[in-house]
Amino acid sequence: MSKLFQARFATTVNDTHCLPATPLREVAFAGRSNAGKSSAINVLCNQKRLAFASKTPGRTQHINYFGLFSKDDLLAYLVDLPGYGYAAVNHETKYHWNALLSDYLQEREQLVGMVLIVDARRGITDLDEQMIQWFVPTGKPIHILLSKCDKLNKSECKHALEDVRKQLQQYDPALPDGTGESQKLTAQLFSSTKRIGLEEADNIVIKWLFEAQTHEDQITN
Repeated sequence: MSKLFQARFATTVNDTHCLPATPLREVAFAGRSNAGKSSAINVLCNQKRLAFASKTPGRTQHINYFGLFSKDDLLAYLVDLPGYGYAAVNHETKYHWNALLSDYLQEREQLVGMVLIVDARRGITDLDEQMIQWFVPTGKPIHILLSKCDKLNKSECKHALEDVRKQLQQYDPALPDGTGESQKLTAQLFSSTKRIGLEEADNIVIKWLFEAQTHEDQITN
């Protein structure tokens, strides 16, 4: 059983000053409204309504924390960031979201990686690129879930994945010539409804939260 199955709602915050004051590792989930972020979190955690998928995109305006537990011991956090790119949201709210997201992604020390949910039919949009650009300077990894891939045929899925991987190459300083595959900027096909790519995504998140931590503990000791 995946450690993600033990996720429970922990807290919700609307300002970086209210973030949990713990050293526990965090993995953030980000994405455009309607990209399937809430559905991805729910299926990875094997729960139906852990993350709230609103019928009105853009309604979730807070950072939501879900704790990963072993019995009663809190081990780490999954962090659901506000969806972005919803046109009906007013200017003041958009400005607040931008400041909240950028500050959290760039300054949160406990954050060890970002899972970015991108609609496979649309590819990386300008707003998705903005999220990547905010996060790349931290040197922490980004893993893209190309969601709703079940709505594409096999050939379209292949091209969508290839296109995203090519786009990611430009952000990796380890690949100055634009060739090869990035180790910190990765992507995969994913579908919440058809349960495609669950094991790969689960392995990535678990590795970020626990495997690297175990290695660091061994070095420290």
